[in-house]
Amino acid sequence: MNAVFGVIFHFIGGFASGSFYVPYKKVKNWSWESMWILGGLFSWIIVPPIAAMLTIPNFVDIIKETDNSILGYTFLFGLLWGVGGLTYGLGVRYLGVSLGSSIILGLSMVFGSLMPSIYYFFNKASGKHGIDYFFTTNSGICILIGLLVCILGVYLCGKAGVSKERHLSTLAVENKADYNFGLGIVVAIISGILSACFNFGIEAGKPMADVANALWKAANPDQGEFLYQNNVTYIVILWGGFATNFLWCLYLLIKNKTYGDYVKSETPKGKNLLLCAMAGTTWYLQFFFYGMGESRLGNGASSWILHMAFIILISNAWGVVLKEWKGVDRSTYRSIIGGIVTIIISICIVGFAKTLEN
Repeated sequence: MNAVFGVIFHFIGGFASGSFYVPYKKVKNWSWESMWILGGLFSWIIVPPIAAMLTIPNFVDIIKETDNSILGYTFLFGLLWGVGGLTYGLGVRYLGVSLGSSIILGLSMVFGSLMPSIYYFFNKASGKHGIDYFFTTNSGICILIGLLVCILGVYLCGKAGVSKERHLSTLAVENKADYNFGLGIVVAIISGILSACFNFGIEAGKPMADVANALWKAANPDQGEFLYQNNVTYIVILWGGFATNFLWCLYLLIKNKTYGDYVKSETPKGKNLLLCAMAGTTWYLQFFFYGMGESRLGNGASSWILHMAFIILISNAWGVVLKEWKGVDRSTYRSIIGGIVTIIISICIVGFAKTLEN
């Protein structure tokens, strides 16, 4: 049942990530940087400690007693992950939404799931799998097969996106000039690698989660692993993510002179604030449930693969539901449906891998 609940929790997290931007679309008379940094205050600064306080009452003491090197590396990976999130927008700009998103999320999935295992192959740690795990155990081989199947699904979604952009030339001429495959691929690779740093941050901050887990298990014997152990780690990671995004948005607010958005008389300030709060809170929920899923699956690689797979799945599914693919030819529509089905199959494979562990 742990595997089943793990997959369910990751689905909820993926759904939150694939849906969080919807409230932003309702914000009126604010620039992107105005609403993004306000939503980010909820995503990275306000909601994480509230969630930790409700689930780990002594989380402040855990952070205070953590070695500075652990805090430093956790913060650093959060900082790099923030850069990955910002360059995501450039990748989409130069490659288009479908192709850019598929490449970036696909790369993040691969690097985020495999790089920690390479590190732990050379630096052994209790409870952590090295890269050899994926080639020498039934469970590891099953996870690797699931990863490859998911990459195939990402390829099909990206192929559909390229075909759609080719057949539906609805962009204005001036916007078409933004398309730059060479530059876009470079930016997408950078974004994909750096976006995977969130998982590296979880690995770096694992000692904090282990303390939270040990304290909970001592107070609740024979009840399994603590569902919310990662909530303390998220606080430090998201400090790093906030620093990157805050500096960039502050630069844009000054450069574009949009810092006056918050006092515009014609702006529905209360409604905009509520929408940004909803978007930011929904965004954080992806990792709230990611931590719950990881505590049930007990493997960082399979958890990260499932998380990214569900985000790709939900994002593309929303595209189908909202009729973004209306008007494309049959081969394009078959590609996107085939991609979604393939990703669903990969999710089942990775979830099944848990049952093969001894």
